[in-house]
Amino acid sequence: MRPTLYLERIPAPPLAAFVRSIWYCESAPRGHALERVLPNGAPQLIVNLKADRTRTYRPELGFACQAASGTVLSGVQSRYCVIDTAETECVLGVAFHAGGTVPFFRVPAHELRDTSAPLDLFWGRGAADLRTQLLEASGPQARLAAMERALAASRKLAEPHAAVAFALEAFRRRPDQASMAAVAGKIGLSPKRFIERFKATVGVPPKHYCRILRFQRALAAAARGDAVDWTRIAVDCGYFDQAHFIHDFRAFAGITPTAYQSARTEFQNHVKFVQSAAAAL
Repeated sequence: MRPTLYLERIPAPPLAAFVRSIWYCESAPRGHALERVLPNGAPQLIVNLKADRTRTYRPELGFACQAASGTVLSGVQSRYCVIDTAETECVLGVAFHAGGTVPFFRVPAHELRDTSAPLDLFWGRGAADLRTQLLEASGPQARLAAMERALAASRKLAEPHAAVAFALEAFRRRPDQASMAAVAGKIGLSPKRFIERFKATVGVPPKHYCRILRFQRALAAAARGDAVDWTRIAVDCGYFDQAHFIHDFRAFAGITPTAYQSARTEFQNHVKFVQSAAAAL
């Protein structure tokens, strides 16, 4: 089996303020057909370069298949979804920062929550042209560069709301100690107005976003060593107790921390889907 090729490109300013990375992945066919993709708190643009299709299976819809074109904008996820691994054999993606879609797509982020919408809904014919440009590029690095040029050309002058940017920075520092009232007070918005603005920019309410950040910190801590002490990780990440940690973990991943560890892949947020739909729910 050929090794996985994974490349990342950090875009130049001003794109870097909105895009965490542009990535490219080539891999051999997986030994398992499906994978869980865990929520990370940010949207992505995904281009399947092997076939012009995208299939996802969402637990809240009874794992019914949702089919779309091969170029989709995936909004912020509130819990895991399931993907077909056949569609990850040659794929390019854009990992946005939280709230980073504002300059590129004229749609409130909460309308994209838990969806993978065809890019042509937002860019029209430009979506098909983008995929063609990527396919015609001379290699992986050229494809990454072509994606960066496309983003630069599509960027509008719109910027994320300053209050939301302030809140995101505060939440990133200590998601386990985030106080919605304190943040709202510092930015001069009422709690209700702050939550509305945050959802429109990021896609989920502030408290839910902080829970996702804390969950991601737990996954990152688990990736730092072979012997994983979940009890210590729960304490270090600010969970009240082990029961609270397991409850949150199952809410986002659909499985326990131990099951995650036994089914994880080389990518932190991708896990082999080894349960039946009934068991997952």
